[in-house]
Amino acid sequence: MRRSYLVAAKSGLLAQRIVESRRLLKKCNLCPRRCHVDRLAGELGLCRTGAVAEVSGYGPHFGEEAVLVGKMGSGTIFFCGCSLLCVFCQNYDISHPEESDCFPVDEVQLARLMVDLQEQGCGNINLVTPGHVVPQILAALPHAVENGLTVPLVYNSSGYDSVSILQLLDGIVDIYMPDFKFWSADSAKRYANAEDYPEIARRALKEMQRQVGDLRINERGEAEQGLIVRHLLMPGGAAETDAILKFLAEEISVNCYVNIMDQYRVSGMARQFPELGAVISVTEYQQAMLRAEEYGLNRLNGTYKHTRGRSKLTHQNSND
Repeated sequence: MRRSYLVAAKSGLLAQRIVESRRLLKKCNLCPRRCHVDRLAGELGLCRTGAVAEVSGYGPHFGEEAVLVGKMGSGTIFFCGCSLLCVFCQNYDISHPEESDCFPVDEVQLARLMVDLQEQGCGNINLVTPGHVVPQILAALPHAVENGLTVPLVYNSSGYDSVSILQLLDGIVDIYMPDFKFWSADSAKRYANAEDYPEIARRALKEMQRQVGDLRINERGEAEQGLIVRHLLMPGGAAETDAILKFLAEEISVNCYVNIMDQYRVSGMARQFPELGAVISVTEYQQAMLRAEEYGLNRLNGTYKHTRGRSKLTHQNSND
């Protein structure tokens, strides 16, 4: 299958989107927070990222969905910063980074990371928390294409994505992999200070589905194009899980590839919220899977528990 971004690069669409997206950094409204800071001048909004993307680490990742891992791992790039900042973030050290934890990468260096991961045998490029660095990713792609990048591009987000920004990625991203975290505005407000998250996520997932459709998997069992949705089970969150699964079945697709995850652990600032101190039981997980099946969802990824490891990026790596 010919990659979306390769077609976009050849047609001139990618060059157009690079220009359009960079303009947005001048008065940043890349995410629903709409901080309106001048990132080109070094001003920082909620994501704490300026004109240049910052990366915490990269490498083959074997803890992702099987359709992404393949034989050689998913080629994962962990971007520092986040526009959502959940209190229980499982990657808290990346989303709330200390200055020493991150390394800036310009468009040429970012392209090199992508190509390096492909050369290591990774079957895709998995961009983790990319929403606030869309212009930087787009700017890197021509360099990556010039140096032989051909594997699928995965947009791995929190689900807190503006439709207008997703439209800049239409015809460029091959696989969307958003979370759907909260159904309740109250929960989104309490745990991420983003009471608009549920509505934003619903609109975002509909746009992603419109662009790429149901997940298509090749004869080797590897994802080629389409939508994967993740939902992390939360303590006391059964009602929200039920509503999210119902939405996916009725308004996205019963063929939506859904990963119901039971890997919640107390991390970040979750200890400040007594109700987040529990773990997910086997019974809770089984009940969620049963409800998904009852709603007609027929592509459910099995449970997995892992630490989302990453190879530490060094100055030498970033300039090789």
